[in-house]
Amino acid sequence: MPGTIKIKLIGSPICTPEKHKVIVRALGLKKMNRVVVRPDTPAFRGMVKKVPHLLAIVDE
Repeated sequence: MPGTIKIKLIGSPICTPEKHKVIVRALGLKKMNRVVVRPDTPAFRGMVKKVPHLLAIVDE
């Protein structure tokens, strides 16, 4: 059973390619500085690695 990770939107996806916007929306992030909790799986880790300039993994 994998744990969970907290993902925070730290950059605006406004002037980014459409692929980046799709990734951010698929994670459930709509507004800046919002945090979502997702399962810690390779799929979600890969999504975060695609847009490291927009997302951060929060350690709490």
